Amino acid sequence: MADLFDNTPSRADDAPRPLADRLRPRSLADVIGQEKVLGTDGPLGAMLTAGALSSLVLWGPPGVGKTTIARLLADATDLHFVQISAIFTGMPDLRKVFEAARMRRTNGQGTLLFVDEIHRFNKAQQDGFLPHMEDGTILLVGATTENPSFELNAALLSRAQVIVLERLTLAHLERLAQRAEQAFERALPLTAEARESLLEMADGDGRALLNLIEQVMAWKLPAPLDPDALSKRLMRRAARYDKSGDEHYNLISALHKSVRGSDPDAALYWFARMLEGGEDPRFLARRITRMAVEDIGLADPQAQAICLEAWQVYERLGSPEGELALAQALVYLALAPKSNAVYTAFKGAQALARKTGSTPPPAHILNAPTALMKEQGYGAGYEYDHDAADGFSGQNYFPDGVKRPVLYAPPERGFERELGKRVAYFAKLRARRQGG
Repeated sequence: MADLFDNTPSRADDAPRPLADRLRPRSLADVIGQEKVLGTDGPLGAMLTAGALSSLVLWGPPGVGKTTIARLLADATDLHFVQISAIFTGMPDLRKVFEAARMRRTNGQGTLLFVDEIHRFNKAQQDGFLPHMEDGTILLVGATTENPSFELNAALLSRAQVIVLERLTLAHLERLAQRAEQAFERALPLTAEARESLLEMADGDGRALLNLIEQVMAWKLPAPLDPDALSKRLMRRAARYDKSGDEHYNLISALHKSVRGSDPDAALYWFARMLEGGEDPRFLARRITRMAVEDIGLADPQAQAICLEAWQVYERLGSPEGELALAQALVYLALAPKSNAVYTAFKGAQALARKTGSTPPPAHILNAPTALMKEQGYGAGYEYDHDAADGFSGQNYFPDGVKRPVLYAPPERGFERELGKRVAYFAKLRARRQGG
């Protein structure tokens, strides 16, 4: 039986090859930017030193070396390298891959199966890998740009170690640019400022940088380009942002925590990042309003109203003018006094409700519209607060047998400083009335 995916088409030495392919590292030591995992003390370095490579999931943004590392791991461990993509591979193809790996193993050759975009396989397809991983037919190396905790089955994750690969920094990209210049045997025709702009255009993606460099090197230029001239010839790489993926949740988390941390500059930055990535401003308006009720609450009761007004302004003006109203609300929230006292109190009330959910209210606060209900004691002993001194009866409103908790504890910040005084005032009156 032919060994599926084993035969790669031959290519003439002078056939055109993209720069990214020509500069693909030939050893793990040549990989740029992933020293933390490939170093002697890193997880992959330690595995290779011990000669005990396990199945892996390589998690990281595009262009950081996932495919390259998988190929080099196969070389370092004398495993046969097979690459498939979850986008183009179905169950019939997977069965052929497993059968070929089984035959190869019978002949004494192990298989490193590299699965690109592994998160795109459904649950049944992911489960299909398990028996072949367990009996040693394949050593699986999956690659994903999405959070494996959300996208991969727990059973698969329990059999594979997740390796986090980092976005390339400007320093890493500079080293990559120097390697490209050595391959071309000439320097990039850019000023120092334009060179930095080129690195920023790649946005941490090494493959994107090499593609940009290949374009620049193809130009016939009489003099080095400055940043303005470069920006006219090249478009900045689109920001990496998936409105339904991991990056979406990372950025909204950064925005929310910047507001909570009273940093208006950081809040505006993450707000702009999400808008630049194509986020729906209405989603942001809803999340900004949530910040007002969760992290500011009654410390500044105006915060919620300001958010709702900004939301309405956006609906009337649309983009891009309406986004300024949302930005104003963000700045207000960031600089407002912070309190999660009501949020915490509500969580506590929910927990108590789940624990005592079947306990009826005390009889004295129940209405008695029928004679039978009056005979049962409904409403007996109820004191009308408006008839009491200070407009406060001090009666118990919790179920009988449920110890009165303290759920709302306002901090000494903003308007809640005043509310704290009121809480203490009524607590004192309640103790006096119930004690008397």
